[in-house]
Amino acid sequence: MSATAIADEAGEYEALLQFIYLAPVGLVQTSLDGEIIFINPISAQLLMPLSQDGGLRNLFTALENVAPDLRHRAVSFDSPQGTVCDAVRIQINAGIPGTSDPKLLSFSLVKMDADRLMAVVSDITQQVKRERLLRQNEAWLNAIMIGVSDYVLASLDRLGRITSCSNSLGPVTGFSAEAVLGQTYSIFSAVDATTPEGLVDRLREADLNGWSLYDGWRIRADGSKFWGSEIIAPLQDQQDDDQAAYCLVLRDITDRREAGENLRRSTSCDHLTSLMNRRAFFEAAQLELQRWHRAPRELSLIMFDADHFKQINDTRGHPAGDAVLRALAASMKAIFRQADIIARVGGEEFVAMLPSTGTAGAKAVATRLLRAVEAQTVAVDGNDIRYTLSAGVATMDAAVSGLDALIKRADIALYEAKRNGRNRVECWSSTRTDDAGA
Repeated sequence: MSATAIADEAGEYEALLQFIYLAPVGLVQTSLDGEIIFINPISAQLLMPLSQDGGLRNLFTALENVAPDLRHRAVSFDSPQGTVCDAVRIQINAGIPGTSDPKLLSFSLVKMDADRLMAVVSDITQQVKRERLLRQNEAWLNAIMIGVSDYVLASLDRLGRITSCSNSLGPVTGFSAEAVLGQTYSIFSAVDATTPEGLVDRLREADLNGWSLYDGWRIRADGSKFWGSEIIAPLQDQQDDDQAAYCLVLRDITDRREAGENLRRSTSCDHLTSLMNRRAFFEAAQLELQRWHRAPRELSLIMFDADHFKQINDTRGHPAGDAVLRALAASMKAIFRQADIIARVGGEEFVAMLPSTGTAGAKAVATRLLRAVEAQTVAVDGNDIRYTLSAGVATMDAAVSGLDALIKRADIALYEAKRNGRNRVECWSSTRTDDAGA
């Protein structure tokens, strides 16, 4: 290469660095394993609070606790160049209702060539707040305009019991009118998909917002499943529990589930384990806390951490660690209810929120998961890997200011379990010194 060509290449590189430095969004250039080559001030400002050691040397390490699947996405991206992920939303904290909004970042990652990655980072906290109302309005319009000829229309009393239903009940659900009249609308759901308190929550949310919409699996009379979209809207205020107080519209939208599921997986699922990601968990858990504040009831949260997981990665390699995390996710899906909210929220950290469940019940199900994990082996390249979990339980009460504080209590209990020998469950107690209620 001539001296002129070398000088031109050096000039282009300097121009790129100047662009990165002055860009109005956060930009980070890294090697393929995440080692930071260059970072502009906006990115440093957004990412520095996430660093565990006060430095920013590796992008994936800095984001491990809030976006654990980014490293996996980059490693598994086989093309020589292209977009690894686009506008992934990363939830940093839960905020405090009425005081501070949840903080979210948008993160995009592009593979530039065989050696370099470029990340784009921006704060979208206020944007997401504006989008939430728009998304609700769009969902309502979609429910009205699509598939209006294929639905069940039912009336509910103030306790959610079905008082009347349309003739389309049989073709859509297989139930007869006699089978559903007097039953709550949960008759169309799996047994573990909701709780009695959850049924009432949907009615109260309809009262507050003018409607409540939920998409998910529904059950026909013969036990088969269909993907249903369910809207509950309040009628005029009625004082008599036996009179119709709500209108329920249930539609079979199985034929449109794939498109909706693809979108949900891309935005709400952890790509390694297929559990909820951190952002989706915070959104669902915040809704449960709002319900708790309207009508206090038992509500518990469990933090899980794979014991000595770093040792598995260091001695067996990241593919073995990934296999362990996938096995753990499968065990969680098998043990927890559909009504429970389970997610991967950190590298080897998982969480479960259990509606209508107190400390004793949460400890029992956590123990069941620990014993199942202890008894299983994970086969990787002909070798069997055994591992254990530690767990911390915290139950919501009036002294907890919000989701971050509840998570902190569960974390305190989790680290107590680790200090006491691992492979055990500990429950948060007010006798432990902390400021989780602050």
